[in-house]
Amino acid sequence: MQAVLAALTLPLQQLTDPGFRGPLLKGLGIALLAFAGLAFLADWGVGALAGGEGWLATLAGLLGGALVLVSAVWLFVPVLLGITSLFLDEVAEAVERRFYPSLPPAEGASLAAQVSAGIGLSLRLLLLSLLILPLALLLPPIGVVLYFAVAAVSLGYGLFDGVAQRRVDVVQSRALRRRQRAQIIAVGMALAALAAVPLFNLLVPVLGTAAMTHLLHRGQAWGQAGGRPANI
Repeated sequence: MQAVLAALTLPLQQLTDPGFRGPLLKGLGIALLAFAGLAFLADWGVGALAGGEGWLATLAGLLGGALVLVSAVWLFVPVLLGITSLFLDEVAEAVERRFYPSLPPAEGASLAAQVSAGIGLSLRLLLLSLLILPLALLLPPIGVVLYFAVAAVSLGYGLFDGVAQRRVDVVQSRALRRRQRAQIIAVGMALAALAAVPLFNLLVPVLGTAAMTHLLHRGQAWGQAGGRPANI
């Protein structure tokens, strides 16, 4: 529990850090553009389906407006994962520079591999979100709970794997994830809840990456001792 609380609160101390500000502003900008793009696409789709005149068209337009908002929010978490992969390394480096200065340079997976893995996870979550959306519209309680569970696990695992693979290879990162599974899912749940809150959800890519960086290092002997990762 202590590691989870530290992972969720320490990133807030860096919001004004010069090394943190750049990724934060870029993340906010890209997230805003992504949200606007989702809303535009959803609105265009509803407009195409609800064309015409009369009360039926008016009703369809009203329902469509609500659907636009729901769809944009619903699909935002998968987009967040894709956004995060673009500057995960920069955020993690800023956190390590301030809180874990004794660590050596990261020599895990390449940046291209991290971006590829992040986008791949984002696309898989996007597909799952689209599959769950009809259930959420027909049976909201079940659909929302299911979506929250998928988002929590996806955000938790996706962000942790991305951060861990800066330091270790894929096999070792999976071993670390299994060792810290409960903590990762707990942080993932907090991030999934934040992702459902308008405006605050724009902070999830940066704060989530920073949180998982803390969780990784505080869960390992090298982070507790201020040393370097060795045999895991």
